[in-house]
Amino acid sequence: MTPTLVIVPGLGDSGPEHWQTLWTQKFGATRVQQDDLHTPTPVTWAGRLQEVVDATPGDLVLVGHSTGVLTIVHWAKLHAAGQNRVKGALLVGPSDAEDQGVQAEYPALAAMAPIPRSPLPFPALVIASESDPFVSFDRAQAFADAWDAEFISAGDAGHINVASGHGEWPDGEILLSEALHAWTPPDIVRF
Repeated sequence: MTPTLVIVPGLGDSGPEHWQTLWTQKFGATRVQQDDLHTPTPVTWAGRLQEVVDATPGDLVLVGHSTGVLTIVHWAKLHAAGQNRVKGALLVGPSDAEDQGVQAEYPALAAMAPIPRSPLPFPALVIASESDPFVSFDRAQAFADAWDAEFISAGDAGHINVASGHGEWPDGEILLSEALHAWTPPDIVRF
């Protein structure tokens, strides 16, 4: 059986034209809905992800964007239950909650610092832009290295969201498909 995609949005959730919302609809994904979309904390946001993991049967693939990436890495540190069912994580445009410039523009992100630097207990792929206002390219690569994740440059792609021209994001679907094939046996994936 194909793993269930679990969409983990960032601050403010993802709007109707965001690739995460479109993927939720297109692939019948499960979506994490935070109670407070603008005030993340590692405990509350990772706790909600744990609730979704507990409620979703079978194998899972986590798909995080921005602060959703931080939610996933905090979850991996704080919760062990269900991690064995996670076949992989697609981590797109991680926000640098430790950067003072990012904190100045988005003070709520500071609550997600410090960012865990332990290797993740499942395969992961970090996709980062060379022009992301939420994280420098070098920091994104350093996060990927610390998380023992593969790293791919999206080029000059902004924050890989609607504002940077990434609505449906077909390149992301290709990367997701390739990752799914790498993380699961070939006779399982029907993407």
